[in-house]
Amino acid sequence: MTSSSRPHQHKHQHQQQSWLKKLGPGLITGAADDDPSGIATYSQAGAQFGFNMLWTVLLTYPLMVGIQVVSARIGRVSGHGLATNIRRHYPAWLLYTVVGLLLIANTINIAADLSAMGEAMKLIAGGPAPLYAVLFGVLSLLLQVFIPYRRYVRLLKWLTLALLAYVATVFVVKTPWTQVLTRALLPHLSWQKEYITTVVAVFGTTISPYLFFWQASQEVEDQRADPRAQPLVTAPEQASKGLRRIKIDTLIGMGFSNLVAFFIILTTAVTLNVHGITDIQSSAQAATALRPIAGEFAFLLFSAGIIGTGLLAIPVLAGSSAYAMAGAFNWKNSLEDTPLNAKAFYGIIAVSTLIGIALGFTAIDPIKALYWSAVINGVISVPIMAVMMLMAVRPEIMGRFTITARLRLLGWLATTMMALAVLAMLATQ
Repeated sequence: MTSSSRPHQHKHQHQQQSWLKKLGPGLITGAADDDPSGIATYSQAGAQFGFNMLWTVLLTYPLMVGIQVVSARIGRVSGHGLATNIRRHYPAWLLYTVVGLLLIANTINIAADLSAMGEAMKLIAGGPAPLYAVLFGVLSLLLQVFIPYRRYVRLLKWLTLALLAYVATVFVVKTPWTQVLTRALLPHLSWQKEYITTVVAVFGTTISPYLFFWQASQEVEDQRADPRAQPLVTAPEQASKGLRRIKIDTLIGMGFSNLVAFFIILTTAVTLNVHGITDIQSSAQAATALRPIAGEFAFLLFSAGIIGTGLLAIPVLAGSSAYAMAGAFNWKNSLEDTPLNAKAFYGIIAVSTLIGIALGFTAIDPIKALYWSAVINGVISVPIMAVMMLMAVRPEIMGRFTITARLRLLGWLATTMMALAVLAMLATQ
């Protein structure tokens, strides 16, 4: 290599590192949205309604970007997570109701995800699914407790690659791309109860409260991890770079999330729906049904993806519960702290994960548990989103960085759509 080519190579490597650094809270949040429970929902959508459910993830993308950018900006601008800001500026009953329901929904979701991961591992390697679920839960807990935040975030970034399994699966099977594009843009809509319920389920699993709390708190973590960074209300000169990074990170992260959801719906539509398999209740069941139709390789990709996404999602679920509780009660709340310095914070992570593990050994039906988790998430997402939108325009929280008119429009549109989804869900019961 000539000496003149080295500066160009170093510049290229620096640009790559710069782009990777910009991808953090938004990328991890978006990827964690496609957890095993989400995979089950998307699989059911594709199996039951084929290509006619692809339009949902095209619609949720801009809505998801809008509300996640709002949550991220609140964290980066104020230097505090959502629960801390709610505690400081809103009634106590609202704070405790939201945080309590979030904790319940997240714990049930952890249980459902661990159960799905155990079943997926059993499909791949044989053996007892409950034991695998316990091992995955304990592994996730130990990683959160004993690995410092900056190293742990790098691990979570790598785990996002597990989602590419669902993109690859589509290319293992024969796909009529012209028909896919037509149905995605011009779907056959229906007012049947089952169709509306599935649309609501897709919205509920894509736009979830735990994602709001996680991304806002991760922005605070990133700011604390950088000795030069400060909350934007006290360091407005950092705003241009900081807000641009949030926008890029969230656009890419939510794009990745919705792209994967699109491909899961597409995979199950082009395999299960075409062969008349329309009732899928879990992600492991989807993988099993896929095996005789799409072949061994597609089955292994789908199953391995369930485990990888679960390892990514469980820390986000447990962590968002811990951030919410710590913010509500003014505890130390950082993954950068040691367990001895933030006992209550890490205690919530441990309790949420361990209860999630324990629920797998009870008589509770994991499918019904998942349903009620989705119901709770859907119901509490609306007031949380409304409070976030109100916080984002308050100068006492955001200083001069209150959100723009365009972001206000997008955020309130997302809130309205979620409210309509919840009303439709209640009306169809």
